[in-house]
Amino acid sequence: MASPSEEPHRGPARSCLAAPPLARRGEALQIYGAMKLTIIQTGDVPAALRPRFGPYPPMFSRMFEEAGVAFDYEAVPVYDGAAFPEPATLEAILITGSAAGVYDDFAWLEPLRAFIRSAYAADTPMLGICFGHQIMADALGGDVRKSDKGWGLGRHTYGVASRPPFLSTDLPELSIACSHQDQVITPPAEAEVFLASAFTPNAGLAYRNGRALSLQPHPEFDDDYTLALAELRRGKAPDAVVETATASLAIPSHSGEMARWLGDFLKA
Repeated sequence: MASPSEEPHRGPARSCLAAPPLARRGEALQIYGAMKLTIIQTGDVPAALRPRFGPYPPMFSRMFEEAGVAFDYEAVPVYDGAAFPEPATLEAILITGSAAGVYDDFAWLEPLRAFIRSAYAADTPMLGICFGHQIMADALGGDVRKSDKGWGLGRHTYGVASRPPFLSTDLPELSIACSHQDQVITPPAEAEVFLASAFTPNAGLAYRNGRALSLQPHPEFDDDYTLALAELRRGKAPDAVVETATASLAIPSHSGEMARWLGDFLKA
């Protein structure tokens, strides 16, 4: 399981800056504005949390809006049967988190790998979050597995291991929400680690083409959702891990700054 935060099979996606109607099952939905960010949706908010928090794609539009970064959005729910677009025709790509793992046998995973390789070859700006981080590494030659370290929940702190051009900060550490069991164990040869921790040594990867980037943590998660996810893991993750995750939300977040840097990266 790459990220326990999103379900890999259920329901259509919704793109938003406001509140557009739901797309039909297996169809993409668009809204109009500036540069278009195509969200390759690989899962959704767990059913138990959806009445409170809504569907997954709007978390990204809210994240970027709060950071002062404007996009148009198109959500493509590939986990639910939507056709993959041609990556060379896209302006920018974001691959979401999912409850799926790269080792699963879902029919959409191999087309997703091919999509990632094509986008990378075309130098289309591409960002992966959590499962998106993992499947990008997997598709481009890395090794991804369920970690023997167990669940990563709450707000984790990552050291800045290198400073790609988009990362315009002198801070030595960044604290961002996470929710995962799987990890990138060995990055692709094309990737440089820029975020790392003892728990997640390959938490942020910047690729040598300068147009691909991925993160294990979730800057799109607000604190209420991060806490709800941790509580949802009770009985699956050890109680001590859940309690530590709850306490970790007292650590100041750098998600807003990261959202701004990610937006700058996609628009560069």
